[in-house]
Amino acid sequence: MLSPEKQLEIIKRGTIEIIAEKALLAKLEKSVKERRPLKIKVGFDPTAPDIHLGHTVLLEKMRQFQELGHEVTFLIGDFTGMIGDPTGKSETRKPLTVEEIAKNAETYKEQVFKILDPQKTVIRFNSEWLNKLSLMEVVRLQAKQTVARMLEREDFKQRFHSQSPISLHEFMYPLLQGYDSVALYSDVEIGGTDQRFNLLMGREMQEEYGQPPQMVVMLPLLEGLDGVKKMSKSLGNYIGISEPAKEIYGKLMSISDDLMIKYYELLSHISIDEFKALKEGVKSGELHPKKAKEDLAFEITARYWGDEAALHARQEFEHVFKSKGLPDDMPEISIEWEGDMWLPQIMKLAGLVPSTGEAMRLIKQGGVSIDDQKVDDPQRKLPKGVYIIKAGKRKFAKVV
Repeated sequence: MLSPEKQLEIIKRGTIEIIAEKALLAKLEKSVKERRPLKIKVGFDPTAPDIHLGHTVLLEKMRQFQELGHEVTFLIGDFTGMIGDPTGKSETRKPLTVEEIAKNAETYKEQVFKILDPQKTVIRFNSEWLNKLSLMEVVRLQAKQTVARMLEREDFKQRFHSQSPISLHEFMYPLLQGYDSVALYSDVEIGGTDQRFNLLMGREMQEEYGQPPQMVVMLPLLEGLDGVKKMSKSLGNYIGISEPAKEIYGKLMSISDDLMIKYYELLSHISIDEFKALKEGVKSGELHPKKAKEDLAFEITARYWGDEAALHARQEFEHVFKSKGLPDDMPEISIEWEGDMWLPQIMKLAGLVPSTGEAMRLIKQGGVSIDDQKVDDPQRKLPKGVYIIKAGKRKFAKVV
């Protein structure tokens, strides 16, 4: 095991807050002295079966704890998933069915082991203990908190003041998440900053049940490709770890230089010293940001698809974007053509855009070209023929 101080330095990388840092160092010192690994808990509600890089921020921190020799529990909240996490919600969240949870949980397990070591990962479901609680035990659990304390949560507070409904079962979510820490005798819980209330509830519940309170390691929410909003599939600013290698590589090459530094800190496996040198090199001009971005794109693409696929993705990116070439696997789409056809309709039929409205927006922004010639008229019509249409930075199609 590394020294407690060195471990803490690694754990602190990319974190927003640790509660409490001195106490965590003391736990690490005791762990090294007794040669006893700490119990690390991270909870996931199986609500989104497709993992993107935003989700992997927590997974990468879990991996770091594994490499430091600690016991990591990947907790799937199958029971709490049927309640629905109210965090950040302005209305009661629709609970998942047992079938949805089972399906999503399996997908999670398939994907997380692209990052975590399966031999060192303990997978648990909180239904193991929550299903066994009697009604009296649930009442006693509720008695350990007050309505006033629950209304300190920002989302509950806002809904209360706006007279939006708050169902009683929603108050159970943070209590049950806190009880998970009791059931697992957790030493450390990792979570995003949006989970602060729930993470601290775990500390409070452990003290109520006579256990030492867990330490809390809070990580930032990763901004998506726009560099502004949290990475989210619904916002379309995400990079899914199951996307094709060329998509992952191309999307990473599109991020800003500032966002690249944050992605390095939270997602890259380079050492702390290497990260500091890279950050200083970009700042001083000794390292070109584009070179740093290429290395990051290659590293992350290779993590999920292997070196060969990452190399091919890099070569194709250079061919398409540097040499203005065409992708090797450009699809050929045949569509029914009637007279002169409206370009946005062609793009929609070819699968380049989800709607004609999106096509018109792209054209107005200068993001569409035909046979390598930019188009600026959203009302453009084309006679029957064969065209190479490019939509955005990465979508091409040969339309016949």
